[in-house]
Amino acid sequence: MTSFAECGLVVGHATDVDGATGCTVIRGERGPFRCGVAAVGRATGTRELALLEPGQLVNRVDAIFLAGGSAYGLDAAAGVMKWMEERARGFDVGAGVVPIVPAAVLFDLLPLGRFDARPTPQMAYDACDRATADVVEGAVGAGTGAMVGKLAGPAHAMKGGIGCGEASAGALHVRALAAVNALGDVRDAEGGIVAGARGDDGRWLDSASVIARGGGEASRFDTLAGRSTTLCVVATNAALDQAALGALARAASAALYRRITPVATPFDGDVVFATAPMTGGVDASAAQVEALAVRALEMAIERGVRVSVPGDILNR
Repeated sequence: MTSFAECGLVVGHATDVDGATGCTVIRGERGPFRCGVAAVGRATGTRELALLEPGQLVNRVDAIFLAGGSAYGLDAAAGVMKWMEERARGFDVGAGVVPIVPAAVLFDLLPLGRFDARPTPQMAYDACDRATADVVEGAVGAGTGAMVGKLAGPAHAMKGGIGCGEASAGALHVRALAAVNALGDVRDAEGGIVAGARGDDGRWLDSASVIARGGGEASRFDTLAGRSTTLCVVATNAALDQAALGALARAASAALYRRITPVATPFDGDVVFATAPMTGGVDASAAQVEALAVRALEMAIERGVRVSVPGDILNR
């Protein structure tokens, strides 16, 4: 089990098994943290990402919220804000606080659960309340209704979910979390497919190759629009400012290109968040932190399918 304690973060999930949806909250154990972001996909559903750009008035966040439910899931972030406000955690505006909660969502409205099942503010509140440093993986939280290898439709796809990874060098630590819900196939470190689209004979279709040659399965693209997305968080205990964290998020996205094929398609809303402590932190070069982040996130993506429910789809 991966622990985010070294990076000052705790993680909580809320899961709707019957509806096949859920949400995941990543928050500071004791207070706010710095955050950068890279929006990699072209079908993103997000909130509060603009304030993560360098030069904005607010240079800290209180939590990151990942959810299913597509754009409907963004409303559930209100539950995180309520939890934070009750504890006076947020950006001080004099009369009170405004919690800063960037959020990103993935599409899980079909086919595993009910279309009307979406994460709620109460689920987000509960996820925030039960957050711990040791992260539960699998078909939980934002990964509850996740699937991968969607090129040939749900009957030929496989289960995705939440996976974690870690990489360290002495006192420098990087931890990663991925909610893997990709159109493409997931590969191991040697390049072999470990989860993805399969033909009627059970063999891998190799989605990237099918798309490249314009195979018949590619005609399904019109029905896949906006129905994927891999959401990632890489956390470090290095002393990085917001500009460096934006660069770290972009660099870490290399893990998506190595482990998911294809990735960042017009049908994926892939987003990578990167975090660091508000104060203190370990001195390290940006290049070293980025190298560790790619390694940790690659591991998280692969585990997102290896530790989730096996088979084509959840039995319902």
